[in-house]
Amino acid sequence: MSSTRIFDAEHYESLNASRAAVVRRFLSEMKGPLNLRSAIDVGCGLGYFSELLRSLGLDMTAVDGRRENVEEAARRNPEMRFHTMSAEDPSLPTLGEFDLVFCFGLLYHLENPFLAIRHLKAMTRRLLLVEAVILPGEAPLMNLVDEGSSEDQGLNHIAFYPTESCLVKMFYRSGFRFAYRFAPLPDHPGYRWANGLPRVRTMLAASFEPISSSLLEGVREPVTSIQPSDAASVAGSMAWRSARTAIRTKFWHPLLNASRSIRHAIGLDHRVLERFHREPAARRHPFDQ
Repeated sequence: MSSTRIFDAEHYESLNASRAAVVRRFLSEMKGPLNLRSAIDVGCGLGYFSELLRSLGLDMTAVDGRRENVEEAARRNPEMRFHTMSAEDPSLPTLGEFDLVFCFGLLYHLENPFLAIRHLKAMTRRLLLVEAVILPGEAPLMNLVDEGSSEDQGLNHIAFYPTESCLVKMFYRSGFRFAYRFAPLPDHPGYRWANGLPRVRTMLAASFEPISSSLLEGVREPVTSIQPSDAASVAGSMAWRSARTAIRTKFWHPLLNASRSIRHAIGLDHRVLERFHREPAARRHPFDQ
């Protein structure tokens, strides 16, 4: 399936709608006070959010690492400026400074998200908005993963997935002075704890000056001073999460699938089992834009 068809899929539409509601509300409130006039959408995909930002009165530029995405986005939005460029490309900051730098669903697809954040910071005049898939846990850590070859994954099919605190740490260390989490987060399963599973997505903001908004809560820079003596506890925590995932995959998920097959076979409507089957499934496939 081409990336253009993937990004038009129903689950992307649902995710985008929930994110767009928060973005629209926030920018409607803060566009004037923050004097936001220009914006760049980094990792624009087919231009969904580029179009939204333009509709809110921002002068738009957009970039994406996949040429076919840029071509389709330009076809849908011929009045905008588009460039084929990766967020890790050292020439990205040469596009200039923008009041708003917008980067949704991208950083966790990159081999070097910290480098990308440095590039985003170099282009940010006032505000950076980031949305990303995150790992569970409080420590600022990343996990290197093989993403597979689907066209909605990274260009090189290998990426670092960060914890939320890792993203926040990178914001501060790249030069931003303030970091914020959206509160509430978008109304979508990926942003909520459910059935004992942690939320797998977050939406953050970073700036050079303090922002006063009812939709943001400040997040301090995480303190990281892991010594060799701490490595065992960190490794143990990660090992437990891996073991828990393995148990779910090997035993719990097959049981749910079996219950669904039995339900269809005998014609019973097990609504409770279906609810527990459906929501973990959404959690098992969180790695979308």
